Amino acid sequence: MVFHIKRFDRNYARRQFLKKTAGLAVGGLLMPVWKAMANNGDFAPAYPDELLSIDEYTKGKLKAGDYIDASNVDIVKDLLEPVKYYQIKEMGRRLRLRETTRDIMKLSPWEYLEASFKNRGQAKFDDKGNIVTLDGQPWIGGMPFPDAKNGLELFAGLTMSWGRHDASFYAIREYDLSREGKINYQYENGWAEYAPTGRLVLPGVYWKGHEDKLRYQSVFFSEPDSVRGTSYLNIWHYDQNKFPELYGYIPDFKRIRRFPTDQRFEPLVPGSSLYLSDAWAAGDPLHTWGNYKIVSRGPMLAGVSGGWNSASESWAHTTHGGPKGETFWDTDVELVPEAIAVDAEPTGFPRAPVGKKRVWFDARTQLPLGMVSFDRRGEIFRSFDGAYGLYEDGEKRVMDGKHPYWSWGHVHAFDVQTGQMTRLEQMASMSGGHKMMVNSQDIYDRYLTNGALRRLGN
Repeated sequence: MVFHIKRFDRNYARRQFLKKTAGLAVGGLLMPVWKAMANNGDFAPAYPDELLSIDEYTKGKLKAGDYIDASNVDIVKDLLEPVKYYQIKEMGRRLRLRETTRDIMKLSPWEYLEASFKNRGQAKFDDKGNIVTLDGQPWIGGMPFPDAKNGLELFAGLTMSWGRHDASFYAIREYDLSREGKINYQYENGWAEYAPTGRLVLPGVYWKGHEDKLRYQSVFFSEPDSVRGTSYLNIWHYDQNKFPELYGYIPDFKRIRRFPTDQRFEPLVPGSSLYLSDAWAAGDPLHTWGNYKIVSRGPMLAGVSGGWNSASESWAHTTHGGPKGETFWDTDVELVPEAIAVDAEPTGFPRAPVGKKRVWFDARTQLPLGMVSFDRRGEIFRSFDGAYGLYEDGEKRVMDGKHPYWSWGHVHAFDVQTGQMTRLEQMASMSGGHKMMVNSQDIYDRYLTNGALRRLGN
């Protein structure tokens, strides 16, 4: 008979997480997580056994393949952000459990993680609070602070690179639902991102002549007819004290207009619960928010794998819950050993309806696992949670160069106070012949210039 003797129990993990929150220590309990992964990508030595398996954590009450619903959610209430818990307990949401993904290279784009290991220790803040290399040049790619010691460093890395590719084009389908579960609006839109600095696949670490820019980002709508051709272009300065330049093309006026860029807490189209400020939970320049503070650490259930629906040729996802069975995406979640919750306040927005937001970061990858915002009275306002995944399932795969494509699969943006839900999913293609693209130079010319806005609008 073989006995497995545990060196650490759940109380040990809780005590250590409390100490780490107070001390602002780097990720990892038994050792720094990025030190553990530096050898072979294995983060297991950084955590006790019960943080690596939902079966271990719940003492056999739940296991991979089980569903979390209203009948058993209280077993894992401490692993969920408050809005997700409410949705399961009161609105019929459910989550399917997966085994914890143990291969770190399956939790972000390969080149991004590779650069994070290679460039570890080479980033600093300059006198303006912008991330630069040790010799003062724009950042060279990957996580700038993999061993992040505070909330500012975590948010800085997220703001620097949203989708973690040099260039991305996402074909998106959006559904906007009422409290009663009715789909009031349905949109198709394209979302493009392009990095002029910190490039890992496109030629040159820096795009010559554009080193003063952080990203080009656009969104345009192709369906329905009422918004077809509406498009917006954000041009982000590298200086994170400045607001982006925001341009929009409105088909009714047949011209490009420059918009105020501090109005980032309004939906782009009727019915939507998604704001520009919500993008990747860090949709505004780093220093237009402030008072970054780590408020808690601990394990969490999150959709870091399984976000791609390989069973659908179009990648369409299935739904459940709510009054009509269409409010929530079917979602797989797994036990993340350590999530770091960071609060931030909108210091650059005197009229913002948001008083603060709380974002949970995966300590291993620094991906945003979820976001909850609070209004000026301190009441819960809105939430934002997504599901990621490697686009690989057995023999089925979508390639990104030499490696399978990694990206987000679907998103919930929920207004707690009105009960309105916006669901988004990444599709293989959309109307107008636009298809998902990654790390292609063509993305800039097709989607990220004022000329492109006009073409898309017509």
